[in-house]
Amino acid sequence: MEFGLFMMPLHPPHRSIADSYDRDLDLIVKADKLGYNEAWIGEHVTEGWENAPAPELLIAKALAMTENIILATGVTLLCLHNPVELAHRIAMLDHLARGRFYWGIGARAIPTDLELYGMDPENGAEVRERSAEVLDIVLKIWEAEGKFTYKGKYHDITAPEFDPVRDRGLYMKPYQKPHPPIGVASTSVASDSSRDVGARGWIPMSSSILPSNHLRGHWDVVEEGAASAGKTADRHQWRIARDVLVAKTPGEARQRAKDVLERNWYQHQHPNRSAGLLASSKIDPEMPDDDVNVDYLMEHIWIVGDPKECADQIRKLYEEVGGFGTLLAITQDPDDHQWEHECLELLMEEVGPRISDLR
Repeated sequence: MEFGLFMMPLHPPHRSIADSYDRDLDLIVKADKLGYNEAWIGEHVTEGWENAPAPELLIAKALAMTENIILATGVTLLCLHNPVELAHRIAMLDHLARGRFYWGIGARAIPTDLELYGMDPENGAEVRERSAEVLDIVLKIWEAEGKFTYKGKYHDITAPEFDPVRDRGLYMKPYQKPHPPIGVASTSVASDSSRDVGARGWIPMSSSILPSNHLRGHWDVVEEGAASAGKTADRHQWRIARDVLVAKTPGEARQRAKDVLERNWYQHQHPNRSAGLLASSKIDPEMPDDDVNVDYLMEHIWIVGDPKECADQIRKLYEEVGGFGTLLAITQDPDDHQWEHECLELLMEEVGPRISDLR
């Protein structure tokens, strides 16, 4: 099993924006030195707690500060972007990374992001349709040779014929061929995006809020999609995100979880959970909403404890879902920044060896 980071990023409102970016970069550098495989950086425009409206900028700086870790968007919110600009920006970033880059994509966005860009948050079908068109255009731009035209519902694009004399035209392609590995994050249960991921052979990524019974459903849909395209899904490609807090002792881990994860849950995550998202966190659909509390999350979804406890919890998750390849630890921002450093160290150096047999 490999370890990575999923950096939404989460920062409490009292943290300055500049300081929060410094903390994010510090954690990426730390993860690189410890041997973490990858770090996915989130994108939100109107979300104060997750203040990364342009994750590519953070990735570009992190690339210059690291040597081995793969950097990724986690995820590009397709519906918010002009596809021509997006195709060029992602391709350029792939060249800057010399291939040390994954492109994470998503078909939705939070309501206030959609409102800012003139979309109706209640019209989910239109948002998904717009996202699909943006993705289609980006991939076709990367494939195109010579003149390129696209007439869609939301975009009408004509690229001029390439002029070899003046060296002008549609020339920018990604460093990796035919494009960077694409990852797709899925939050809803039995997500249709998971089926498309399987059919295309992309990287499936499952949300940190889902218990194991819903995660099994995610993988079933990935396999169905792969089979429909004559492919076999590879569980090693599957990423599962989790809130992780490892400390040296069980008591210390639980106290830190109360200080950090509880703060995040009640101040940020719970108030923004729709009924559907809250339902997806329940192991029993008949549970009252109020029962999805910190004690429940610590017992059934979060990974909290000393190294042995956390190793046991990861092994249990692995066995319950039938296996997966990478655990993505959600990065935290405690006021004592060293707590997160210690968590990353213990996860890699003391938890990792205990589950090294998981393939």
